[in-house]
Amino acid sequence: MGRLVIAAYHPRPGKEAELRALMREHVPILRAEGLVTDRPPYLMRAKDGTLVEIFEWKSADAIATAHHNPAVLAMWGRYELVCEYAPLDSLAEAHDMFAEFEPVDDDVQ
Repeated sequence: MGRLVIAAYHPRPGKEAELRALMREHVPILRAEGLVTDRPPYLMRAKDGTLVEIFEWKSADAIATAHHNPAVLAMWGRYELVCEYAPLDSLAEAHDMFAEFEPVDDDVQ
């Protein structure tokens, strides 16, 4: 059974373009490692500029495997350089009954 996740990335100052470029590689790298499904990811922007991504891991085991996968760990290291991870409840939209975000039309696959 797949595991849908919502991840929020707050770009470091001046790093949004680099973060968006990395996000275009994110799911393809996970897919190449056999960790995510073919479900397309969704990319959105919160009012404060935080980028929000929804994607699907293949399983809880795939998530655990990612934490020991060299390709994934290298990618996550690159994320650390361009963003800070944000808990969903830190976003103003998360406190609305129906959270609304601006769609980002990147070529995210």
